[in-house]
Amino acid sequence: MADPLGGSRDRGSDYPAVSVDSSPAEAVAGLSRARVGAALRRRGNWEQLVKFCLVGATGYAVNLWVFSFLVLVLDVHYIPAAMCSFLVAVANNYTWNRLWTFRDQRGGVAYQGARFLVVSTLALGANLIVLHLLVRAGLAEVVAQAIAIVLVTPVNFVGNKLWSFGPRR
Repeated sequence: MADPLGGSRDRGSDYPAVSVDSSPAEAVAGLSRARVGAALRRRGNWEQLVKFCLVGATGYAVNLWVFSFLVLVLDVHYIPAAMCSFLVAVANNYTWNRLWTFRDQRGGVAYQGARFLVVSTLALGANLIVLHLLVRAGLAEVVAQAIAIVLVTPVNFVGNKLWSFGPRR
């Protein structure tokens, strides 16, 4: 069975379930410091992160283009514009992450798609909060959106790697 951090559960020495330096809470969550450290040293995880960021860069460009068009050309308020641009970008990102980034972790399209949508919707919520705060602080809407997307990306990656494209339990 595949491990959500990228290893194999059959090789217990790679990811010990509980280590001496693990707290009971970490042991319950299955995320001991040793396991996280092993995941950080695994080249495949870094390669996936790079692929995720490249896919994210295309989604970033799509998102900003649609957002800019809606705000600057059609004069749509920045919040609905962000929601619309999110829908277009998330379709792009799901397709490329499924086909390329997490190709080896592919499960059912509906199962993973639903999970991807949940993670992406949570990321959208965080994005909208950051976007609103940055606009209220005086940044231009497009600049604020560009910054908000970047700030939310790490959480989005972890959620998608571990849950959306993680193993079915």
